[in-house]
Amino acid sequence: MKKLSFISLSVLGITGLLALSSCSTIPKGAEVVKPFEKDRYLGKWFEIARFDFRFEKDLNNVTAHYSLNDDGTIKVVNRGYNYVTNEWKEAVGKAKFRGNENEAKLKVSFFGPFYSSYNVIALDDQYKYALVAGKNLDYLWILSRETAIPEEVKQNYLSIAKEIGFDTTDLIWVEHNIQ
Repeated sequence: MKKLSFISLSVLGITGLLALSSCSTIPKGAEVVKPFEKDRYLGKWFEIARFDFRFEKDLNNVTAHYSLNDDGTIKVVNRGYNYVTNEWKEAVGKAKFRGNENEAKLKVSFFGPFYSSYNVIALDDQYKYALVAGKNLDYLWILSRETAIPEEVKQNYLSIAKEIGFDTTDLIWVEHNIQ
């Protein structure tokens, strides 16, 4: 019985360490935005481009809406239209800062205690366009307050991403054709 308990505790400990390490990283060479103003970042963002992954498979018209929860965390509502099944999909989660709120280094969860890194690595002065990285080079998003971004901003963000090591040829450019 003691052996089983030790193994169970070991597995829980390793799982906990993996969960903590998965949300505390940023791609090598990337830096988060400092200073960062949480209140200015809140609101609706349109996903302009992303790397494909299973949670957003076949989605267009993708938006993210950030608002404050009563406990000070950030409510995250991601929404998109699945053009294969012809239905809207929505995921509700929460985000927390990984340290100082003046640094755009957060962790986000849609599944209980499991968090992923959310690092704002580029942001214009008006908080209209953002470049967001996950924990490694597999996660990248370009966001905008509108359904399109100026070519100059697009090229600048692509340049920043390439310099860090992202393969920007893998980006999916999201269509926004339904309001």
